[in-house]
Amino acid sequence: MELRQLEYFAEVAELLNFGHAAERLHVGQPAVSQQIRRLERELGTTLFDRSSRTVRLTEAGQRLLPEARAVLAAVERAREAAQGEAASGQLRLGTSTGLGERLEQVLEAMQRLSPGVHVELVNAATRARLERVRAGQLDAAFVRGTSAVTGLELIPVWQDRLVAALPARHELASLDTVAVEQLRDLPLRIARRRDNPPLVDLVLSACADAGFEPVLGPPNERLEDTLAEIGTGPPCWTVVYEAHARIIHSSRLAFRPLRPTLHLPTLLAVPESATSRSLAPLLRACSEAAATDHDS
Repeated sequence: MELRQLEYFAEVAELLNFGHAAERLHVGQPAVSQQIRRLERELGTTLFDRSSRTVRLTEAGQRLLPEARAVLAAVERAREAAQGEAASGQLRLGTSTGLGERLEQVLEAMQRLSPGVHVELVNAATRARLERVRAGQLDAAFVRGTSAVTGLELIPVWQDRLVAALPARHELASLDTVAVEQLRDLPLRIARRRDNPPLVDLVLSACADAGFEPVLGPPNERLEDTLAEIGTGPPCWTVVYEAHARIIHSSRLAFRPLRPTLHLPTLLAVPESATSRSLAPLLRACSEAAATDHDS
């Protein structure tokens, strides 16, 4: 197994396009295809599904990707050590409310993987984060509810589960899980659809599937204010990302898993010109944060 093969594999896996990967690697597409085939022969398994017009990772490819990124990151650290360089610099990372303990896990992993890199966190609205990545003011940004952005690559990093936030005094708070249909009589506090279409559509669709249209309370302007009102005011509910709920400690609130389970993907927005090698430590850190779901 050659490092070049892993680098080519990581590029194709991120872009899911052999031609685009070849352009980024500054080699011909036949060379990329040839090295991937050699890697597959060496491993005795198929890494990409090429049966349709689109290229997709097989299960084996999905398992290999985080390990390949880790190897590439380790090679870069070894090169720096041999040349007497300290892995230093700054990573400007766009964040948003709701990442919760996921962000803490990413930062802890980054300290271990790239101890000399200072991570600067920048909190901004989704559109502003994307514009700053495109303008080079941010190196990467976490986003949700975005499918395609010109000039940027969107890399899925994990699935975020939603939980119901309820008054701790409400009878539903005594349950281990709450069925969506059990919430029909409580007003729903949620963002305006124009502010977060994927989240609103997901929750309203779940309510519709449960046979009801929720009564909407005042829109969720700031999550902290909404949660304070849920904990102290008339009974109502909202949804919170589970990773965020884990770091909220309030005796007035109860966070309960929903049935059926509701998920939204979190993506990492990076410039199209970013290389697999430069992204490896951050993507590895994200992979470790996502793995906590399986550990728990």
